[in-house]
Amino acid sequence: MEINNTGWIRVLRFILPYLGVSAIFQLLGALILGIDPLEMDAGKSSIQELLIVFFNLIGVFVALWVFTVKADNENFIILGFQSKYFFKEFGSGFGVGILAIVAGYFLLIELNEIRFEGVLFKPGEILIMTALFLFVSLAEETVFRGYILRNLLISFNKYVALIISAILFTVIHLLNPHINLMGAFSLFCAGLLYGIGYLYTKKLWLPIAMHFSWNLFQALMGFNVSGHDVYSLIEFSLSDSHWINGGSFGFEGSIISIAVQVLIILGIVLVYKKRKHYDRSTKIH
Repeated sequence: MEINNTGWIRVLRFILPYLGVSAIFQLLGALILGIDPLEMDAGKSSIQELLIVFFNLIGVFVALWVFTVKADNENFIILGFQSKYFFKEFGSGFGVGILAIVAGYFLLIELNEIRFEGVLFKPGEILIMTALFLFVSLAEETVFRGYILRNLLISFNKYVALIISAILFTVIHLLNPHINLMGAFSLFCAGLLYGIGYLYTKKLWLPIAMHFSWNLFQALMGFNVSGHDVYSLIEFSLSDSHWINGGSFGFEGSIISIAVQVLIILGIVLVYKKRKHYDRSTKIH
């Protein structure tokens, strides 16, 4: 079977410019905020972190617009911003993320892997974290699912395209603090999970919402988020740092995170296959 080279060539030519534009906009944001570009990984306040992420989002969308609209001659909406079923898909994804993290938290409590220490209620920080993780999920899902996965599907079957996009999603996070093998594999599973959501809906609302609530509630429930230490509503201590509780990388560094993501993937597949079967049967009758 002859491969259509259009998709993977688009992805290949996009990656380096995307990384470059993203870095430039983050540096621009740091300079405007008076942050030393050489010390961007330390010493920032939460509001400064939010603004840097916002500048990154602008850079990402500039790169995506140039490549989608100008280079590929396509409508920007085609990346997955069609409005049909927005509330249903976003609400479903958001709910899945909350349930996954809350269930993981209480399971770790039950296993005596973490110990509840208290609540640190700061409404302003909660709003900042909400905006920050919304910007992160919007940027990453539009790049990795909306542009990369969508174009890989032009060149490869859905399984190969999904795996390649998940690998690229993992690679981009390999410089995160406290990354380990378990954390990297969990990120790969996350890439598969969000990709599955995109494959079945052909839109970004489900993966954006899952990604958003997964990160936000990791933070609020006291976990580091992919190795990053951020404000937490709930504070807990670890009994020890290892592969069951995720250690310093956070919930995503745990075997429980991987198991939860696999279960969600299976659940999404079953729900959409059942829905597809139902749609077919109603058409027949």
